[in-house]
Amino acid sequence: MCGKFTAMASWAEVVAFSQPLTAERFKTKDVEDRELAYRVMSNVPMIVFDKRDGRRRALPMRWGYPDPRDWHRPRPIHARSESIETTRAFADSFALGHRGIVLMRSFNEAPDVEGPAVQHRITPEEGRVLAAAFLWRRFDTPSLLQPMVACVMVTVPANALIATLPTDRMPAFLAPEDWPVWLGEEDAGLDRVKACLKTVEGVRWTMTKEERRAKGTRAKPAVSDPTGLI
Repeated sequence: MCGKFTAMASWAEVVAFSQPLTAERFKTKDVEDRELAYRVMSNVPMIVFDKRDGRRRALPMRWGYPDPRDWHRPRPIHARSESIETTRAFADSFALGHRGIVLMRSFNEAPDVEGPAVQHRITPEEGRVLAAAFLWRRFDTPSLLQPMVACVMVTVPANALIATLPTDRMPAFLAPEDWPVWLGEEDAGLDRVKACLKTVEGVRWTMTKEERRAKGTRAKPAVSDPTGLI
């Protein structure tokens, strides 16, 4: 399952692109060639709807709910869409509207086979981004001075492209018209909210194998945003 993705180069970029969702606005940015790589345990740029202010905001949230026995360990990191309203770890977040969106420029998948993971990068058409559905929660952790805000990625059955790896799951990507329902901007019953979580088929995505780094080499550091918060 997806454990890595790339996103835009700054938090301000995330908000600007989300309102409205247009590729043209994204292309005019002078940071269009920069991107961030996010992995499990990263603070991801989560778009949420602030009901008090009546607007969307981008907030940093750790990818991976804390393990009850050790908050350092991210477990779980994914939530299956089919049981999202009944699984104890996710039901409250889903019902209370603790739902968000992360904009991705690409995402990684690996085959569900034994041995070293062979990562494949999936990229949409140029100038487009993918809006992945997430859930989030606040966790009171005695050893931390303030609550931890953590999130999990929602997954759906793999589409025809991803299934060729082979793997049976992929991120749940939201259609632009479903954003207001998923974020809670629009009043909707939970059945309608859950209906936003669909496998995306018939897409023009490119899937390429990522080359493994030679031993002793280090990955280039990702570009970071010093603000951390809009």
